[in-house]
Amino acid sequence: MDRTDRHFRYLLRLIGPHMLLYTEMVVARAICHGDQARLLEFAAAEHPLALQLGGSEPAVLAAAAVAGAARGYDEINLNIGCPSDRVQSGQFGACLMSNPELVAECVRAIRHEVSLPVTIKTRIGIDDHESYEFLRAFVDELVAAGVTTFIVHARKAILAGLSPAENRSIPPLQYSKVYRLKQDYPELHISINGGIRTTADAVAHLQHVDGVMIGRQAYADPFWLGELHQAVFGSGQVQSRHEIVRQMADYADKALASGARLHHVTRHLLGLYAGQPGARAWRRYLSEGANKPGAGPDLLLSSLQFVS
Repeated sequence: MDRTDRHFRYLLRLIGPHMLLYTEMVVARAICHGDQARLLEFAAAEHPLALQLGGSEPAVLAAAAVAGAARGYDEINLNIGCPSDRVQSGQFGACLMSNPELVAECVRAIRHEVSLPVTIKTRIGIDDHESYEFLRAFVDELVAAGVTTFIVHARKAILAGLSPAENRSIPPLQYSKVYRLKQDYPELHISINGGIRTTADAVAHLQHVDGVMIGRQAYADPFWLGELHQAVFGSGQVQSRHEIVRQMADYADKALASGARLHHVTRHLLGLYAGQPGARAWRRYLSEGANKPGAGPDLLLSSLQFVS
């Protein structure tokens, strides 16, 4: 949330041309009653791109999916994994694992209105419902509704007593449950998520499942995704960090012309030189300079003096 906006996704597309990108979770009601242009805008270069929705009202989710399809998204993804209090109070996210019939109703409503694939991002369980049988029953209900792709965070969610940050670290990872899901449902596309921070880890998971979803590590060290992209897709040489900065300067020029502020773009770049000499000075220069009156794309180009 508040990370994978259109500016960050554009950066990721420069680093990995074949990856499937996801929006942050967008509340379906906000799309239906808010500023759709602001919530749904993206650059053509971001394709393939999935719109991730949060909600529990079938008609509202269907209407939001129609708006996403009209904008040109390639997939509709339902978030059944977020454990935050705010999401629970709206009756969506991970708490919906306890109501698979409602999730299935939401899926059917969306599929009735749009022809895009409808996929599910979920956990392996919630609270005391952590058996493999619970996960399998959830999947069975949604397969019957037409879902063929599941992205599974290999931790359960604890809905009371843990913060969202704690829910990403305290419940133990149980990758074997996701592997077993793929073994039991070979016809489904199963991707795994959670705690994946190295190329070796990702490649090892791909021996058991169909895909790997990377979240926070992609934000902390986006350039690493270039290495992972090469390992998975076998594509050519990743662009240098400097070349990526130059292309982001061109992108920032267009973004500013359409009403964005420079720091809306540069805040997503701060992990690009993670672990490299001069990275701290480079981050400080961008962070301080981007908020100054009149700051423009030239700031990105001049920042290169700090990194070799």
